[in-house]
Amino acid sequence: MPEKKRTASGVLGGLAGLVGLSVAAGVLITATITPAVAVTGAAASSAISMFENMPDYLAIDDLMLPSTIYTKDQATGEYTELTQFYEQNREPVTFDEIAPVMYDALLSSEDPRFYEHGGIDLIGTSRALLSNLSGSSQLQGGSSISQQYVKNVLIQRCESNATSDEEKQQCFTEATNSSGSDGIERKLQEMRYSIALEQEYSKNEILLGYLNIVNLGGTTYGVEAAAHHYFNVSAADLTLGQAAVIAGIVQNPNTYRIDMPGGSSTDRDGNPINSAEDGYSLTKDRQIYVLDRMLSDGKITQDQHDEAVAAPIEPNITDPTTGCAAAGDAAYFCQYVVSVVRQDTALGETQDERDRTLKRGGLNIYTTLDWRVQQQAQDSMNAYAPTSVGGMDFGSTAVSIEASTGRILAIAQNTKFSEDASLADDPNYTSLVYAGNSTYGNSDGFNAGSTFKLFTLVDWLEQGHSVNEVLDGRNRVFKTMRNSCTGDWNNTSNTLINNFNKVGGSVGTPMSFTAQSLNSGYLAMASELDLCDIANDATKMGVTRGDGTPITMQYGTNVIGSDNVSPIAMAGAYATIANNGTYCEPTAIDKVTNSDGDALKLAEKTCTQVLTPEVAATAAYALQGVMASSGTGSQGNPWDGTALIGKTGTHESFQTWMIESSTKVTTAVWVGNASGDADLFTQYANGRQLSSLRYSIARDIQHSANVAYGGDSFPAPDPNLIRTVYRDLPSVIGQSTEQAQQTLSDAGFTVTVTDAADGVEAAGTIISQSPGAGKVAGGTSVTITPSNGNGVSVPGVSGTLAQAQQTLSGAGLNPVVGTCTETGSASGEKDKDKPEDKTKTATGTDPAGGTVVARGATVSINYTAASCP
Repeated sequence: MPEKKRTASGVLGGLAGLVGLSVAAGVLITATITPAVAVTGAAASSAISMFENMPDYLAIDDLMLPSTIYTKDQATGEYTELTQFYEQNREPVTFDEIAPVMYDALLSSEDPRFYEHGGIDLIGTSRALLSNLSGSSQLQGGSSISQQYVKNVLIQRCESNATSDEEKQQCFTEATNSSGSDGIERKLQEMRYSIALEQEYSKNEILLGYLNIVNLGGTTYGVEAAAHHYFNVSAADLTLGQAAVIAGIVQNPNTYRIDMPGGSSTDRDGNPINSAEDGYSLTKDRQIYVLDRMLSDGKITQDQHDEAVAAPIEPNITDPTTGCAAAGDAAYFCQYVVSVVRQDTALGETQDERDRTLKRGGLNIYTTLDWRVQQQAQDSMNAYAPTSVGGMDFGSTAVSIEASTGRILAIAQNTKFSEDASLADDPNYTSLVYAGNSTYGNSDGFNAGSTFKLFTLVDWLEQGHSVNEVLDGRNRVFKTMRNSCTGDWNNTSNTLINNFNKVGGSVGTPMSFTAQSLNSGYLAMASELDLCDIANDATKMGVTRGDGTPITMQYGTNVIGSDNVSPIAMAGAYATIANNGTYCEPTAIDKVTNSDGDALKLAEKTCTQVLTPEVAATAAYALQGVMASSGTGSQGNPWDGTALIGKTGTHESFQTWMIESSTKVTTAVWVGNASGDADLFTQYANGRQLSSLRYSIARDIQHSANVAYGGDSFPAPDPNLIRTVYRDLPSVIGQSTEQAQQTLSDAGFTVTVTDAADGVEAAGTIISQSPGAGKVAGGTSVTITPSNGNGVSVPGVSGTLAQAQQTLSGAGLNPVVGTCTETGSASGEKDKDKPEDKTKTATGTDPAGGTVVARGATVSINYTAASCP
C-alpha cells in the first residue's frame, strides 16, 4: 500500500504528539516511582489521568510448553521421554534450580537496580526519555526486568493464538514497537502493567518468570532449555562464563546464539560472522560486556573476570529430541500416537487448535509402547525386510496388541521415517504409518487376503454350524450368495474364484479349510450364510475398510479378503478371539495430563463382549490348526511352547499376511506392495522370497511377546460346535455312473467308482453302493460299482438233472454236475424199471439261482439220486 503524502502540519502534529507523550512518560515515572514528590500542573494531571485509565491487570498465562511423549521402562516401571513437540523448547524450573551466578549475570547486564525499583527503573527510563526528547525517533532502552517480563508475556499471549509464522512475527513486531506515539503508548502500557505486576508478585517470582519465558535463540526458550542446548548442563550447573553468554543472548537472541557454527549473522558483504571460526565474536563481545558489568557491581572478582574473558566460548550443542524422527526405532509408533492426539476433540474443536495444543500445551502423553516387544519388532523388520525393492513400492509393517486391553505394544515398519518433502520420491522414506488407516497414520490399508476368512468362520459358528461339518470345498463357480443388507451377490459373469496355486479343492470341513486356507471351502461356507451377517461380524470386531468406511461384503471375493483393511484393525479382531470374545479397541495412549499433571479426559477406549465365549473358543480351536506343523502358518510359529492361534493371508500375489496370537498378545505382520501389484513370489531380498518374509518377522516378534507376557492354553471348544454332523445318504442304485456321482457330490459326499462288475443291467448302470442309503456321518466316502452289461442271472432249476442242464445251457451258462445226495429205495435197491438219469432230481445250483454271473460262467447243479456215484 503506498505511503500517504504527509503535510507539514501533519509532521509537526506527529512530533508534538511524540514529545507530549514523552513528557507525559517522564512525569508519570516521577509520579509513580517517587510518589512523595508533588506533581502539579495541567499536563501532569492529564498525563496521570491517562495513565490511570490504562488497563492495570495482566494475567500471567500458562507458559507455552513442549508436549512430551513417554514410554514405560518395564524393568523399573518408570516413564522415560521418547520425544517432544514444541514451537518453543522450554523446561520451566524453580528458583533454586538456577545457579546464583545466572541471576547475577542477568541483573548486572539488564537491570542492576531490580531489587530497588517498583517495576520501572527511574534512572534507565529517564536516560531513554532524554535520548528520545533529544531527537531520536525511537524510545530507547530503559526496560526493567519487570517490563521485559511483561513484554514477553504479551508476546506469548499473542503467539498462543497465532496460526502461522507470519502471525507470530507480527506478535513480536507489535509487542516491541518503539517508534512514534504508538511506541510510547505501548511503553506506557508496559510500565502500567509492570507497576501492577510488582504489587502482586515478589521480586523473585518476577525474576524466575522472566528466566523461564525469555527467548534465548531460535526455538530455545528459558534458561534451563538454553543451558541444556548450548552447554549440555542444567541451569543449576552453569559456570560464570556460560551464564554470561546466556545473559548476553537476551539482548539479541538470534544474533548472539552459538548453535550455528557457520555463523549466526553476516556482514555487509554477506560474509558469515559470529561463527565457530571467528570464536563467536559478537557473542564474545557481549559476554565481556556482561562480565564487565558484573565486575563493576562487585558480583565477581577481577581474577574471575579475567579468567572468564580469556576463556574461549566452547559450545556443547545438544539438540533436543523433537518430532517423531527423533524417536528412533519407535518413530512409526510415535507418528501413530501423534495422529491420535491430532484427532481427539478433547484437545481442541478444530484441527488447528489440536495442533497448537500438541506444540504449545505442555501435554504429557503416556503411551502403551513396550520396548521389549518394540525393539524386537524393529530389529526383525531391519533384519528381514529391506527399506526398498527395485521395481516396486515395497512395504512391510508389524503391530502387536495386548489382547485383554487393546494396548498397542509395538509398531515397526521397514522404511525410514521422514516428513521431509524433499524425500517424497525416495522409496526408502515415508511418514505414512502402514499399520494404521486413513485417520490414524494416513494409510489406506491393504487387501486382507485369507486373514479375512476369520469373519466367515465366526458367522458359521454363530449360526450353529459345526467346524466338523462336511462341505463340498471343490473349486467351482459359485452362482449366488445371500446378502440381506445390500442385496444378494449374483455371479452373472460366471467368474471362477480360484484357490491359491489354482488347486482343485476337496470335500472337507471348516477345520481343514482353515488349516489349509482353502478359498473354495470358505466360499462353500459363505454360500450357506448371509454376507450381511459376515460383514456385521467384521464391524463388531473393529474392522472397517482402510478409509474408514464400513465393510459391506457385496461380492464373493470379499469373503477371501479383497477389501483394504489396516493391520491394527485385523490384530484387534484376532485379539478378540484370544480374549474369549471380548473386543478391546486398540489404543496407543494410557493417559494424557496437562502441564500441572491433571489427567485429561480423551476419547474413551472400551472393551465389549461381542462374541460368546463358546464361539470364540471354537474359532480358536480351528485357528490353532493353522499354526500346527501341517498348517499354512507353521513357519511363523516360534515353537516355544506357547499355544498359538493364527491365520495366513495372500491376496493375489502382491499382498501377504501372517497374524498370530497367544492368549496374551496378538501380532499382525503385513508384507507387500504399498502401492501397485508387483509379484512377491518372484522377487527376493537378501536371498529370501519376499512372500515368505512375513513368517520370519512374525515368528521373532511373537516369541519376544511370549517371553514377556507368557500365554495360557486356549479354552476347550463348545462340544456342540465340533459335533459330527450326520447327513442323508441317497441311494444311487440304477442310476448311471455320472448321475450317481453328481447325486452324491451334491449331497456332500466323496465318491469312489470301482471297476465295472458283472451285471444284467446296461453297462454303466450302478448296481451297488457302500455304504447303503441312510444316515451317515458327513463326509463319508461312498463306493459305487457300475455294471459291465455282461452279467447273467443264474436261473432257478427243477426237474431232472438233464432238464436243469438244458435250462442253464439255454441261459448261456456252462452247467456241470455238482453235489449228489442219495435218497435210496424202500428195499434199498435201485429201481430197475426207470432209466438212471430220470432218478436224478435237480435241487439247486452253485452259485444259487438269481445270482448274477458272467456269461459262460460254470454253474454246478446239485441233485438227489437213489444212489450216488
